[in-house]
Amino acid sequence: MTYDFGNTLVRVDRAGSRAVAAATAQALLRAGIVDEPATFLAVWAEERDRQFREEVPAGREVDLRQRFVRTLARLRGFPPPPADGRWDDPAAEPFADPAEISTGVDAYSRAFIRTMQPIAGAGDHLARMHARGFRLAVLSNWPLAATIDRYLQAKGWLPFFDAVVVSQRVGAIKPQPEIFREAARLLGSPPQRILHVGDDWAADVVGATRAGWHAAYLRGRQGDTPLPTSAPGDDASPDLVIDELAELEAAVAPVGPT
Repeated sequence: MTYDFGNTLVRVDRAGSRAVAAATAQALLRAGIVDEPATFLAVWAEERDRQFREEVPAGREVDLRQRFVRTLARLRGFPPPPADGRWDDPAAEPFADPAEISTGVDAYSRAFIRTMQPIAGAGDHLARMHARGFRLAVLSNWPLAATIDRYLQAKGWLPFFDAVVVSQRVGAIKPQPEIFREAARLLGSPPQRILHVGDDWAADVVGATRAGWHAAYLRGRQGDTPLPTSAPGDDASPDLVIDELAELEAAVAPVGPT
């Protein structure tokens, strides 16, 4: 079984995301990298939304380091492109020192781990599924794989997982087939033996079924999130529709090797 991360195992809501960004801005202020946290936060939000508009439709993960470069460049006088234009990223690079970017990325990652809370019951559910003999993996779109690694470690979940498959490492986001193939390879299982659990229709349900996997759709989790979202359609049919992770426990059973 594979699990999406954001809004499947960990709640990623707008208030939490604002708190993470605010903590990052304060860390940059203490480091002398920014002077006005409020201005940083406004530009950061604009560049986040721009990245989602540009990258997600093309099947690419957003680049957190790139967002920091663009944000700091704008704060230091580099003009952003028009709404329908593209960034000149090489020209923006000199406006931000690599050490500053590393400071920002690390601060953002650590603030996320401190701030964002697990979905209620997620840890107990994972422990039970692992104890029953399921091979588990995280399969997530995420711009910084280290954040997921650190989060799983911090919550004590890492021993439950045989693999952690993140779009930043793979170079493709769900629903692209490459990321599903990588997860199947790491789990050592044929596609038809894997169930993927996720809250996003296009990324999780469409992506899994097109890869030849089974899919469980965790509905009702996208009402208040800054992450890209999609509505259910007639382009896929999940095997299960659930409201809570615990519902999986009576619906599935591990199978032995073929």
